[in-house]
Amino acid sequence: MSLHDYKEKCECAEDHDDLLNFLQTIVDQACSYKDRYFETHKIQDAINKNSDIASLINKNVEIFNKHEKLGLKISKAYYNFLKGKLLNVYPTYSQDAELLLSKAIKLDPKLVDAWNELGECYCKNDDLVKAKSCFEGALKEKRNKISLRNLSILIRQENYTTREQKIENIEKGLSFAKEAIQLDPYDGLSWAILGNAYLSHFFGIQQHPNTLKQCLSAYSQAEKDIVAKSTSDLHYNKGITFKYQEEYKLALESFNEASLYDPTWEQPGEKEKQLLRYLQEVQDLVTTKGKLKPKKLHQILTSIDSKQLGPYGGGSYISSKGEQAKLTEISYNSMKPGLNEEKVILGKVICSVRNEDTVPFTFCSVDKNGSIIVTTVFNLADGKGVIIGDSVAIPEPFVTDVNFSYKDNNFSFRMVRVETPVIMVVNSKKLGRNLQAGVQMSISRKFD
Repeated sequence: MSLHDYKEKCECAEDHDDLLNFLQTIVDQACSYKDRYFETHKIQDAINKNSDIASLINKNVEIFNKHEKLGLKISKAYYNFLKGKLLNVYPTYSQDAELLLSKAIKLDPKLVDAWNELGECYCKNDDLVKAKSCFEGALKEKRNKISLRNLSILIRQENYTTREQKIENIEKGLSFAKEAIQLDPYDGLSWAILGNAYLSHFFGIQQHPNTLKQCLSAYSQAEKDIVAKSTSDLHYNKGITFKYQEEYKLALESFNEASLYDPTWEQPGEKEKQLLRYLQEVQDLVTTKGKLKPKKLHQILTSIDSKQLGPYGGGSYISSKGEQAKLTEISYNSMKPGLNEEKVILGKVICSVRNEDTVPFTFCSVDKNGSIIVTTVFNLADGKGVIIGDSVAIPEPFVTDVNFSYKDNNFSFRMVRVETPVIMVVNSKKLGRNLQAGVQMSISRKFD
């Protein structure tokens, strides 16, 4: 039952209806003030957002207290719900909000909005089991976007014991998010949750490039809504997506924007610093040729031999088109940006790059002409990798030329992305499937 339906059900005198409308208006204005804060404030005021919201709520609670006797007389369930919703506008958990919302539901179990508010209240207190029960309770009464998008989050967080359970949870989460969009195609928060669901699907089930495109498309739709665009979560998760796509400048800008919208949330700033450290180390190792001494580097260069291509040296290869093909060896400098079909590169490892996220595994290598590339390997099992002096052959390399500036840092290097280690030939031998593992990631909606 919606608030509108509930009010129609309430048989009250005219002055009573005026009071109910008045109290609901107060609550709606408080919600709007929180959600649309940056329509009336500059981004620099973000540090004051929570205190400004708290100040408004405190003033409005006084108004509620003033009318409490009459409000309870008109409808205990409705009054408790409205006051509980007002207190739930606080960005942090409120025990008083939980008590009021619980009381409202006991008085009227069909009040859908109270179920949803209580569920979000439990989420703030990290009581996710009770939260899920609330959203499921709301859905029993009416299919609604708030319950669906919250269940999309919670079901993807549930513990699982088998890969089948994990896949089932991710698929359910995606299904709930899609249904929320169907109910309201203009709701930015629902689009943001759909983006997160696609991101979970990409990492947890199948790493199909089209899924990432759907993810970024959903985030783009979310940004059309000022409410969603003003959330730090959206920009943080965009940063995670861009980082995986190796769109590093966009990732850094997204993490920075997330910090601007919520200066009290430390994680986006930490991700930005972490990514900068990673890129700085990559750039330093490329510039200094792995910090190898000239004699050691010369020994590595002279030891590179096309025989180290192993099965890629004249043998057949199933190309990206799914056809039998022979690979042609080319130098690092001869590669073109994007996919280099039916080509293979060979070089020797001169260093590995420390990555605090562990994914991707990153190393630098040099070819016989002395050119250096950075290689990022995804889906590599923990503790596995290559070491200095290993020869590495990569078929049909996908190349990105990184070249941008960010906060007085300049980055310029050539990068090859390897989606799975099993395509690589190391020291003349193809790597086994025992070296392959799933990618881990971190997305966030504060409780996502």
